[in-house]
Amino acid sequence: MADKRPNFLVIVADDLGFSDIGAFGGEIATPHLDALAATGLRLTNFHSAPACAPTRAMLLTGLDPHIAGLGTHEEVLAKSQRGKPGYECFLNDRVATLPQLLTDAGYITLMSGKWHLGSTLETCPATRGFARSFALLPGAANHYASSPKAGTGFPKQDTLYTEDHAFTDLAEDFYSSDGFTTKLIDYLDERADKAQPFFAYLAFSAPHWPLQAPDDLIAKYKGRYDAGPDALRVERLEKLKARGLCPQDVKPHPIVARNKPWDEMDADERARSARAMEVYAAMVERLDWNVGRVVQHLKDTGEFDNTLILFMSDNGAEGALIEAVPVFGPYLMDFIDRHYDNALENIGRPNSYVWYGPRWAQASTAPSRLYKTYTSQGGIRVVAFASGAGVGRLDEVGGAFSTVMDVMPTLLEMAGTTHPAPDYKTRKVEPMMGRSLVSYLAGDTEQVHADDAVTGWEFFGRRGIRKGNWKAIWIPAPEGTGDWQLYDLERDPGETDDKATAEPQRLAEMLALWDEYVARTGIIMVPITT
Repeated sequence: MADKRPNFLVIVADDLGFSDIGAFGGEIATPHLDALAATGLRLTNFHSAPACAPTRAMLLTGLDPHIAGLGTHEEVLAKSQRGKPGYECFLNDRVATLPQLLTDAGYITLMSGKWHLGSTLETCPATRGFARSFALLPGAANHYASSPKAGTGFPKQDTLYTEDHAFTDLAEDFYSSDGFTTKLIDYLDERADKAQPFFAYLAFSAPHWPLQAPDDLIAKYKGRYDAGPDALRVERLEKLKARGLCPQDVKPHPIVARNKPWDEMDADERARSARAMEVYAAMVERLDWNVGRVVQHLKDTGEFDNTLILFMSDNGAEGALIEAVPVFGPYLMDFIDRHYDNALENIGRPNSYVWYGPRWAQASTAPSRLYKTYTSQGGIRVVAFASGAGVGRLDEVGGAFSTVMDVMPTLLEMAGTTHPAPDYKTRKVEPMMGRSLVSYLAGDTEQVHADDAVTGWEFFGRRGIRKGNWKAIWIPAPEGTGDWQLYDLERDPGETDDKATAEPQRLAEMLALWDEYVARTGIIMVPITT
């Protein structure tokens, strides 16, 4: 008897901003993503972790990252965190992963793209449930196969990528979005039993820095961003309002940035900044083109109608000034100066290495506050939509609060299986913390989480705790105040009106919930150095 359970395609973009794609107010050409969003449900209140590895842990375990092993990034692990539960910097033994449980339920599990959940063969995707996998192990790499060679202090390319249980080299014509997509399509084609349902995880490393894209696509955006990030921010906000993706009377959070504003830059600085944004747009368009390739493949094989497609970014837009990051900024800048060519006309090519900074990032996170690595809304409210099998809300905008932890319970329910906690095979595992989206996607319910549900966030010592529409955050200066702040997100989605003084009892309640969250997840605080 044929297995009629749905297939799953989960697509994750890396550092994509909330309004970067057309369906969410952007000017970048993303016709394939827009078409999927138009036949599904746009999730405007969907939340990630403040950074990539923690979000991926949430996605594949249904748990807070501090429980799953990704309490911080391996690159910035503090001495006080080393060896402690939740800070293994790989998916630990306290979790049962989504691909493991779907495999047990009779699915074939396929992955292509960025992993960032373990940097060794012992912790690669093949060891955590994926039947086939092609993976970039670390958090970032050149998007092209070319890179500085061994002996320059740069990691060898042959230790960055794995296929199944072994390290692998890249083809000379490799470009990340193209290569990851081609490999996933190959895996879909190579299945021995085409009637077996699949879970496919396509994890792009675009548009994460270094910003690199094909020349012809970069040329399409020449001059598009010459008015600067402030003008783009106004344009994007108006489109968000027109599409019903944010309130008409929303008060956006003021821009917070340590670099020069557009009107203080000289002509060369403006040209270089605009060029970086042009490359970024080209990366997003290329990502979209590759999504179109997968969708067309599913249509050609007759599997599209029975596939649930979930698309999301892994965090808010990347607004860091990498050169100012104490942990690795000076080293990286010196390395780039010695081994890359960042001349204006070369920006975006394989031997260039740039990022676009906090002002362009806040053009896409608006009206939310700040960007990636922050526990404010700009760091954790991300672009997301669901389309296809199981989605009854067609071309709708959904404002119910949800998180990446909800993906795993959703897919398990649709697959007709359950989480095994507290025991999985020979070990103890934690129960999922997310809730299924199945009824919400179908249109049978209007919310996912109860009004009194509590969700917490922590990264680099920055803190956040939410109950219902109230949220307390702690962010140090200069991006924050260094004091706990309190916001009513229903009335103030931009986090502009601090209610901490006016609502002392509510703030006290939120801080008590924060203490409970720390105790539940085992967070180990360290001094902030970024």
